[in-house]
This record gives sequence, C-alpha cells and structure tokens, in this order.
Amino acid sequence: MSRFFLFIALLYASLCSWDIYAQERVDWQTLSIEDVFSLADQNSKSLKPLLTGISEAQEAVKAARNAILPELSVSLTFSYLGDAYLMDRDFSNGISASMPHFGNNFCVEASQVIYAGGVISNGISLAKLQKESAELSLDIKRNDVRFLLLGYYLEMFKQRNMLQVYNKNIEQTRQVLKDIQAKSEEGIMLKNDITRYDLLLSNLELAYIQTQNILSILNNSLVIELGLPKNVRIEPDTSLLLKVLPVDDEMYWINNTYENSSVLKQTSLVVQMAEHQDRIIRSERLPFIALVVGNHLDGPITIEVPPINKNLNYWYAGINVSYNLSSLYKTKHLVGKSKFTIQRTAEQYDEAKEQLELAVNANYIRYLEAYEQLNTQQKSVELANQNYVIISNRYKNDMALITDMLDASNSQLNAELQLVNAHINIIFNYYKLKHTSGDL
Repeated sequence: MSRFFLFIALLYASLCSWDIYAQERVDWQTLSIEDVFSLADQNSKSLKPLLTGISEAQEAVKAARNAILPELSVSLTFSYLGDAYLMDRDFSNGISASMPHFGNNFCVEASQVIYAGGVISNGISLAKLQKESAELSLDIKRNDVRFLLLGYYLEMFKQRNMLQVYNKNIEQTRQVLKDIQAKSEEGIMLKNDITRYDLLLSNLELAYIQTQNILSILNNSLVIELGLPKNVRIEPDTSLLLKVLPVDDEMYWINNTYENSSVLKQTSLVVQMAEHQDRIIRSERLPFIALVVGNHLDGPITIEVPPINKNLNYWYAGINVSYNLSSLYKTKHLVGKSKFTIQRTAEQYDEAKEQLELAVNANYIRYLEAYEQLNTQQKSVELANQNYVIISNRYKNDMALITDMLDASNSQLNAELQLVNAHINIIFNYYKLKHTSGDL
C-alpha cells in the first residue's frame, strides 16, 4: 500500500514539475505592428503559393521569348527496303524488281521567323503582363493578410486593456463588498445588498476569464500566421496609443488609392491583356514569313528505275511564306468576341475605380468619426468617474441606495471600456484607409 502512495506522490510531483517547466517555457514577446507585418511577409503560408506563382509566370515569359529563337531540327532514319513489284496500269504483267535493302535518311533543317503578324511580340507582352498580374496578386494578398493580422493585433490590444479595466473594477467591487459586509455585521445593511454585489463580482470575474480566453485564441491565430513557436505569447506595443496619426483630406486618400491600389492596377492589366489577345487573334489574318535552310542526305535513290544504290546529298536555302486563307472567315466571330471582351474589361475597370472611391469616402468618414467618438468617450469617462465618487460618498453617508452604487459602477465600467475601444477604433480606421488604398 505504501508503494502505491509513493507512486502517486511521484506521479503528482512529475506532473507539477512538468507544469512548472511548461510555464517557464512561455516566451513573451512585444511586437509592434511593423514587426507583425514583417514576420507575416516572411512566414505567412498564405503568401507562399503566390510567390510560387510569380516564379511560374517568370518561366512563362522565358518560354514566350523562346519563340524568337530559330527552329532547328535534326532527323536520322535507317530503314529496310523490300523488293519492288512492277506491273502494268491494269495490274497485269507483274514482275519483281530487286531493290537495295538498306535505306538511310539524314536531315538538318533550320528556320528563323521574320514576320508572324505580331503573334510572337504580343505573346511575349501578354506573358509579361501575366507576370505583373501575379506580382499584383501577391501584393493584394499581402495587403489582405496584413489587414487580417492587424485586426487580431488591435483586438488583442483591446482585450488586454479590457483585462486591466476588469481587474480594476474587480478590486473596486471587492472593496465595496467588504464595506457592505462590515455594515451588514453592524445590522445596517441588508443581505440582499451583499447578494447583489456578489453577483456583480461574479459577473466581472467571469468576464475577466472570458477575456483571457479570447486573448488566448487571438494569440494562437497570430502565432500560427506569423510562423512563431507555439509557446510565444505576444504583447502589443503600448506606445501605439501615443502615435499621432495624420488626418489628411479625402482627396489625398483618393489620389493615394489611384497610385497604390494593386486591385486597380490588376484590373487595368486585364484590359491590356485583352488588347494583346485581340492582336494575337487578328494576326492569324496576316502572312507568316520565315527564312529556311536545310540539308538532306538520302539513300538509295528510289526515284530511278532501276533504283540507284547511292546516297544523294542536297541543301537548300530560301524564304517560306504561308497564308491561312481560312482565317478570313474563321476568325470573324473571334475578332467580334475579342472586341466585346476589351469593352467588358474596360467597364470593369471603371466600376472598380468607382467602388474604390466609394470605399475610401466611407472609410474616411469613419476615420473622422472615430476622433469624435474619442472626444465623447473621454468626456463620458470623466463624468462617470465624477458620478461614481459622488454616489460613493453619498452611499458611505447613507444618502444613496446600493442600486445607485451598482448603476454608477456599471456606468464607470462601460465608459472606461468604450474609451479603450475609441482609441483602438482610430488606429483601426486609419489602417483600414491604408488597406483600401493598397498602401498597408
């Protein structure tokens, strides 16, 4: 039996030591917003496929440029030739004719395109535009990932401040509860008043625990996206609230959007790609011209009767001109379709530009509104604190009810929480403007 208790004791000791070890391994790191963006750019798995896509597009450009290079082909053939059979045109009077049985063919041919109607040049331009589009896709995704992580970061900031507010109110409520309990022992207070404050304290403690859980979830999301070890606990940079953010006019943000928006640039590229695709389609109606050089070594010479068992070598050089006459009627509808494609993409560009202007306008209004909310909340906190002091003094002098104290405490808590949110909302709306303009 003693061994059993010894085993339990050792097991408990090992679990406790492991728990202490796990706690000691927690790595607290203070990260600024710029640190978060930098780590996301380096480690975010959401960006890696787009980086690969850029490499893929670069190879596509090289492949398109290869069309400029000359075509060079070499062929070598060995064959066994059977005996021939000679007959009249009516298939009568047939007679066997011996043939040299060993046949060979060696051919070297080179050609260089001189003119292809713009197929090659437009194909290269199209590949370059697709590469540029892939780079813009990375910029758009990076902008979105940064904005998502910014949301996590600012929410973590907000929740940490809420923890401080909750902690302050918990201490304050415990002190009030202690005073109530002292008065209750003197027969001055009712037990119902103690119950009410016990309930308030329980709700505050529950809110504190829920806030801690939210922080844990946010931290886990940030750590995974930033590629950090799981034991890292991120601390937001508290100097963020001291940062003075610029309040430029709306036209500044609209012009900034025109200059930096990757969404707008990519939509413009779609129009350009449609135009190059249209030129490629139209080039099918133009002639194809190439220089051709070749050398053949054939044997035996079977065009003679009887065949000559010798090799025949000959070379040639010239210009190959070809024209696909069927393109005159086959590409008609393709050209018409291409025309409407260009029109559609141009209309999409105009729509995207208009939607971005509307988004900038709405976000700019929200940004200015956030400053008004901050001014209002600062005044609200000041009034709530004054009200709590007044009610608290009146309550201590038996001139106010416990319900008045509860209302004053709740008003103070709500005002302090809203003030924290107002600070964070200014920062969030500023970066939201930068996200919309593509400058995050």
